Amino acid sequence: MTPQLQRLESIITFILSLARSHQATQAEASAEIETGFSVTVHQGKPETIEYESNNAIDITVYFDQRKASVSTSDMSENSLKKVVEKACNIAKFTDSDPCAGLADASLMCAKPIDLDLYYPWHISPEQAIDLALQCEAIGLNTDKRIKRSEEVMISTGQHFYCYGNTHGFIGTIPSTRHLIDCNFIAEEKGQMERDFSFTLSRDPKDLASVQAVAKDAAHRSVNRLLPQKLKTQKVPVIFEARAAKNLLGAFVSAVSGNALYRKASFLLDSLDLPIFPDFVQIHEEPYLKKGLGSTFFDAEGVVTAPKYFIKNGCLESYVLNSYSARKLNMQTTGNAGGVFNLMIDPNDLNLDQLMKMMGKGLLITELIGQGINLVTGDYSRGAFGFWIENGHIQYPVSGITIAGNLRDMFKGIMAISNDIEKQATIQTGSIFIDQMTVAGE
Repeated sequence: MTPQLQRLESIITFILSLARSHQATQAEASAEIETGFSVTVHQGKPETIEYESNNAIDITVYFDQRKASVSTSDMSENSLKKVVEKACNIAKFTDSDPCAGLADASLMCAKPIDLDLYYPWHISPEQAIDLALQCEAIGLNTDKRIKRSEEVMISTGQHFYCYGNTHGFIGTIPSTRHLIDCNFIAEEKGQMERDFSFTLSRDPKDLASVQAVAKDAAHRSVNRLLPQKLKTQKVPVIFEARAAKNLLGAFVSAVSGNALYRKASFLLDSLDLPIFPDFVQIHEEPYLKKGLGSTFFDAEGVVTAPKYFIKNGCLESYVLNSYSARKLNMQTTGNAGGVFNLMIDPNDLNLDQLMKMMGKGLLITELIGQGINLVTGDYSRGAFGFWIENGHIQYPVSGITIAGNLRDMFKGIMAISNDIEKQATIQTGSIFIDQMTVAGE
């Protein structure tokens, strides 16, 4: 165990003992330390160097079913004594909530699992700047239409996390995240377009090369040049993997406990019902080695486990923490804090084959703005993409809005390609939907 985690574990133990000394019925606390730095370069020069060193502690105490929560960044003993006392005093005057309290003791994670999440990147800020400058230079030399970079950033960070509660559970997780990100601006006939590419991983050895990232960002920017307009029409649509993550994010929001117990979801009372075509499988893999969303316990200490949310198109499970589960007279699914490596299984098709399957329609590569009504499922977003005919890209399109209803969109999925975007906690390939309204001219 690292010295940081040892420190956090002792802090959590101290907080819980303080809460007990104030006669709290139950208590829980989390503590984290984040360290790292990021550099940015622009136009061949270093622009910023930012160092990160953050502490955070969240404490919740319960007096029977009265609850209070406090936060602090001060990890000194005197500060912790004051904030725990403050939380206990507040809780005594709050309303009782029959659903409040820790998750059941029987659900606590009993055994830690090594998920390979901790790989420090031994790089200095000066070395990171040199790497970022290389990335920028490669992108600028990729195509004469690339006029300048908007920004190239490299960051590295270490995260130390500890959670504990008065059931006797204390769990720790060390992790790292490393990023290379670049944005380029292309120009042709007086019109400019921008796009980006990035690589993100736990282990610096798993990062794509700066050459690959720079060239991808440059090609994406150039491909967007001289976009055309579309007339308003109903057409088949493919969400490129990057954009498709938003669709699955909307699904997760619709089956999350907070929306369900408030009756604010179009998927209310949908357990065991078909939501997607029967070939669709959506599952959670919290034990994925080096996964960006991997964990062996959730934000309440409940053990995580692989599970299906959608199996053969039907809704198998909601996304619940202990509070929302009690509100729904159910049991937590071990998802306090969200979902942990959500995946949708692809068909045996690549993106080119998916476009040939569609024949004619719209490939969406970027979504703009927010326009999702979870109560009704109505969906409307600004978009950028490419018009497809005869299974091939014809030209870029902009100034459009795509619209539909998520219930129809989910059931209208025709296929999912195998170009899986793995640099995310939601992993999906491109998704082909039979029909949506594209509003243009």
